[in-house]
Amino acid sequence: MSYVDEVIERVIQKNPAEPEFHQAVKEVLESLRVVVEANEEKYRKEAVLERLVEPERQIKFRVPWVDDKGQVQVNTGYRVQFNSAIGPYKGGLRLHPSVNLGIIKFLGFEQIFKNSLTGLPIGGGKGGSDFDPKGKSDREVMAFCQSFMTELCKYIGADTDVPAGDIGTGAREIGYMFGQYKRIRGVYEGVLTGKGLTYGGSLARTQATGYGLLYLTKELLKINGKDIKGMTAAVSGSGNVAIYAIEKAHQMGAKVVTCSDSTGWVYDPEGIDLDALKEIKEVKRARLTEYKNYRPNSEYHEGRGVWSIKTDLALPCATQNELLIEDARALVENGCIAVCEGANMPTTLEATEYLQANGVIFAPGKAANAGGVATSALEMSQNSERLSWSFEEVDEKLQGIMVNICHNMDAAAKKYGFEGNYVVGANIAGFEKVVDAMIAQGVV
Repeated sequence: MSYVDEVIERVIQKNPAEPEFHQAVKEVLESLRVVVEANEEKYRKEAVLERLVEPERQIKFRVPWVDDKGQVQVNTGYRVQFNSAIGPYKGGLRLHPSVNLGIIKFLGFEQIFKNSLTGLPIGGGKGGSDFDPKGKSDREVMAFCQSFMTELCKYIGADTDVPAGDIGTGAREIGYMFGQYKRIRGVYEGVLTGKGLTYGGSLARTQATGYGLLYLTKELLKINGKDIKGMTAAVSGSGNVAIYAIEKAHQMGAKVVTCSDSTGWVYDPEGIDLDALKEIKEVKRARLTEYKNYRPNSEYHEGRGVWSIKTDLALPCATQNELLIEDARALVENGCIAVCEGANMPTTLEATEYLQANGVIFAPGKAANAGGVATSALEMSQNSERLSWSFEEVDEKLQGIMVNICHNMDAAAKKYGFEGNYVVGANIAGFEKVVDAMIAQGVV
């Protein structure tokens, strides 16, 4: 049995009932097979892959808090500090009922390579809780965040582990967590990113993941001799990533005709009305059923269906495993030329392979959505220097990072004989840097 197969088998045995983690490890290691086989003796002796798939630290803790009725509630908190070979652990905090250890591990593992790809000195980590902020009052959210941070603050710091926002964790939640960290630790430092602009946040952070996705998409299309201007695009999701992906796509001359939330999806043949979407989601925090009130010519559908619309581009920006094999078939049939992931692992392995086999340009999330974490790292730099850069400065740096990621994954794919396979290219480009650092630092 090959070294790669041995490690995949061991991961499945050691981490039962964690299918998302198994999926992430399998997808990454399969695409690294060519590099591993070229260095098998050295990597096996150094146990490089075993060290890569085993987190440096896994923290799981109880989060008790009191709701508005005086009832004590209990959630579970997680922080997985996966790999610090190239810098402090960096990765978001996800607040969603679906959160469990397997999902946090999958996200943390992906984060190692994504962070490496940015070219910035940040390691991989992830955290969160099964708490659901939806429908909770500000006081309840504060109570949860303060309890969560009371425990988490023992394990993080500006030079140790710098969490950020993710699904369910926006500016409100980051603010409450930062306040509690400062109160307990007695230091004012850049321990969290995604902060408000009045207390160390970075301009362009809100837009970063969505904008970054489009910067990479545009460059990737250009490498393949195509122009994004005049294309139609399907976007899933209606959160932060989706909203700013739509905004930047429109600025680039593309027309986005879909968006979705957990209950249904919208098709607007004239192009999604960004002001309406922002009002529904950012101001009212309401459902997309309201979109038709703003745009009577649009269609609202219950359930899934975003990928059934004929478009040139598909940009999945919602959550993991949302683009399935039947969706991939529909996209190919409708002449879609590129799928670029705004969310983390939104396309199943089966769907990814089908898209690639049918000549669809495919950009994996660890490259395409790295703009968020890249700008978080830029926020860390500003905090360390006690500086605040302009929106234009941050946006320019973000654009440069995303264009570099695009060319690095393209070059890595070509180097190992996988031209056009950007999954392999992104994984190899991220992996080589991390492994060199791991080996240089000895057995740790």
